[in-house]
Amino acid sequence: MLVLRSGLTRALASRTLTPQVCSSFATGPRQYDGTFYEFRTYYLKPSKMNEFLENFKKNVHLRTAHSELVGYWSAEFGGRMNKVFHIWKYDNFAKDKEWQEQFLIPNLALIDKQESEITYLVPWCKLEKPSKEGVYELATFQMKPGGPALWGDAFKRAVHAHVNLGYTKLVGVFHTEYGALNRVHVLWWNESADSRAAGRHKSHEDPRVVAAVRESVNYLVSQQNMLLIPTSFSPLK
Repeated sequence: MLVLRSGLTRALASRTLTPQVCSSFATGPRQYDGTFYEFRTYYLKPSKMNEFLENFKKNVHLRTAHSELVGYWSAEFGGRMNKVFHIWKYDNFAKDKEWQEQFLIPNLALIDKQESEITYLVPWCKLEKPSKEGVYELATFQMKPGGPALWGDAFKRAVHAHVNLGYTKLVGVFHTEYGALNRVHVLWWNESADSRAAGRHKSHEDPRVVAAVRESVNYLVSQQNMLLIPTSFSPLK
């Protein structure tokens, strides 16, 4: 599914690495391994959602034979409708010819638009798997230019304020490497949309959270979120 042009491959392979970076395409602080994550979004044609998900479910084994599916969701609220969002885990770039020929190409007629971002987990978090089913919120923050060296500590304190005080559960924090730069995605888990709303309301009245968020807002350009519902075949439920 992912293809790098040969010139770009050579350029990345020859890049001098610093001790903190373990992958030739990473330009900011990241985990100490070569793992990265693709955020892929399909905007489906109206009325084609069920057909597309059934076809994906039947063929997902072709895809997971080559890379790990972290989670697969339909967007319930936030932005454009008829949208599915999925996260894939990789150790390297590769082209999956079987997947393209047997699923992607035959189903292109159901897709209106595609988007892809390459991200990595920030150094101070690991990917968590909730112990039970729930709903997910993907909060996306467009930060000011300068990277984590400028806003990383303040952003970390804001995230930890929500987690440590029990208002929500953190699944992962991802920094974009290819796509819109200076963008951070935070994936949260809650038992239900109602519990998410209640936790958000309480956190807004907690001076400890307010103080931490106020600091990070100084580096924020914009933000948006989506409420995500796991599909039947999603590893993250």
